[in-house]
Amino acid sequence: MSEHRSARRPRPTPASLADGVLARERSALARAITLVESSRESDRARAQAMLQRLLPRTGKAIRLGISGVPGVGKSTFIEALGLRLVDAGHRVAVLAIDPSSSVTGGSILGDKTRMNALSLREEAYIRPSPTSGHLGGVTRMTRESILLCEAAGFDVVLVETVGVGQSETVVADMVDCYLVLMLPGAGDELQGIKKGVLELADLIAVNKADGASARDAQEARAAYERALMILQPAAGDDWKPQALACSATTGAGLDELWAFVRAHRRQAIESGAHAARRERQRVGWFRASVEQRLLESLRSSSEVRECATACEAAVRAQTLTVPQATERLLKAWRSSL
Repeated sequence: MSEHRSARRPRPTPASLADGVLARERSALARAITLVESSRESDRARAQAMLQRLLPRTGKAIRLGISGVPGVGKSTFIEALGLRLVDAGHRVAVLAIDPSSSVTGGSILGDKTRMNALSLREEAYIRPSPTSGHLGGVTRMTRESILLCEAAGFDVVLVETVGVGQSETVVADMVDCYLVLMLPGAGDELQGIKKGVLELADLIAVNKADGASARDAQEARAAYERALMILQPAAGDDWKPQALACSATTGAGLDELWAFVRAHRRQAIESGAHAARRERQRVGWFRASVEQRLLESLRSSSEVRECATACEAAVRAQTLTVPQATERLLKAWRSSL
C-alpha cells in the first residue's frame, strides 16, 4: 500500500494534455500553463508539442491588455468587468501577472484571492503568474498562456500587467486592445505618465469615478482626451484612442468601456488592421524567442560564464573597452558550440 502511495503519477502526454484543454477541463488547463512556464528543456519540448496540436483552435478570443498606475484598482476593475462579461454569456480568462518573490520566485500579490467573486464563476478562469524577473509587466510565457486559454474555449482573455511604466508596455505587443487605467486628478499625473504609454493605449479609463471623486474623474478624462488628440495613431490603425471615466465599484461606465473595446475590434477587422497586428505580434514573438534562447545558450556554458565574469572585471577596471569585451565573450560562446 505504501509503495502504491509513493509511486509517482505518470506525467500526461502532450496529446492527453491538449485533449483535456480542448475538453475545457480546468485542471488540464492549469497543468498546461504550468508546463509552458517551466524552464526545463524536457518540459519545453513537451509544451511545444502540445501547443502545436492546439494551434488550430486558437486566435478567436478578444485579447485585452490592462495596465494601470499604483492604487488604481486593477483587480477590482477586472473583477467587475469580468462578472459583467460572464453574465452577458462570455467565458473570461484572466492572466494576472504578479511581481515575483525574491525568496520563492512565486507571485507576491495573489490576484486570485482579490477576485473572489469572479474566481467562483464556472465561466471564468483566473491564473496568477509571477514575472520571475521578466521585464515588460508580463511573464516570459504569457503569449503561450493566451493561446491555451483560447483553446480551452475562453472568448475573452484579460491580461493584467504588474503596473504601468517604461517596461510595462510589452503587453501591447500581444493583445488586440491596450487599456490603461488612471486615477482621478490628471494634473501632475498627466505630466508624469510616460508618453509611450499614451502612444500605445487604445483606450484610457479613469477609474474611481464615483462619490467625491466623480468630478475629478471627469476633469481627468477631459485632460487625457486632449492629450490623445495630439498623438499619432499606431501605424496601419485608423482607430482614434478614446478616454472615458468609469467606476469599478458602482459599475458606471463599464458597459460603455466594453462597447469601445468591441467597436475597436470591429473596425480593426474591417480595415485589416486586426490581421496585420496579429502578424506583427507573431513576428515580434519569434524575434523575442530567438533572443531569449540565445541568452540561455550564452549562460549554459561554464566556460562562457567564466569568460563573462572576466570580461565584466576587465570592463570595470577599464582594461578592455565594452566592444572588445563583447567580442571576446562572443568568441568564447562560438567556441563552445
